[in-house]
Amino acid sequence: MDAESRTMSIVDSVTKSLVPVHREGWPFVAIALVATLVVGWFVDPLFWIGLFFTGWVCYFFRDPQRVTPVGDGLVISPADGVVSHVGPVRPPEELELGAEPLVRVSIFMNVFNCHVNRAPVGGKIVRVAYRAGKFLNAELDKASDDNERNGLVIDHNGTNIGVVQIAGLVARRIVCFVKEGENLSAGERFGLIRFGSRLDVYFPAGTVPKVALGQTMIAGETVLADLNQLQAPAPTLTRVS
Repeated sequence: MDAESRTMSIVDSVTKSLVPVHREGWPFVAIALVATLVVGWFVDPLFWIGLFFTGWVCYFFRDPQRVTPVGDGLVISPADGVVSHVGPVRPPEELELGAEPLVRVSIFMNVFNCHVNRAPVGGKIVRVAYRAGKFLNAELDKASDDNERNGLVIDHNGTNIGVVQIAGLVARRIVCFVKEGENLSAGERFGLIRFGSRLDVYFPAGTVPKVALGQTMIAGETVLADLNQLQAPAPTLTRVS
């Protein structure tokens, strides 16, 4: 391989490894970069600190491609993060999913996770409901009731799946890209929460989650449950290694 071919190969490898920044993040990247240049002009060491911070902002708003499993009844993780709750909980009133407890899987996102949210199932959006609230630590169970949130209900072949974006201690902005009446495909981007937060997914009663507490989720890829496999709830066996 000649020098030119090696150079092109290196450039191609670097280009493919770069992750695009979501459009919601560009204003923050621009602000961080301008602040870095201005402050760095007067204090040289702060330039490098600002440059590192600008890089972190780009990293936070990254929007990688995901390979979504396709199958009738599959419910996919809507967020990157760690499972913080699995079990029956009464859904938020604004979702209008009834007063009986439904199976809920909560996914906590820290400031280092990708914060682009993806549809857990394909279908028609039959409800979008925003509710103002507090900004408690999103890891707390009561954050589902007290924190600012935005909920969606997706009709997947006659079965309603609820997904709720919940603001956290640092998160102050929930962004939702979709409206009632629109159709989504599983894994399609539907929103974003800035700087640490949580997503709750509500399944029909009797759904058996395929994930466990502490498990790491990948938005648009990890299977949370299969709606075609309804049976009596059973404990999930796990092993930490």
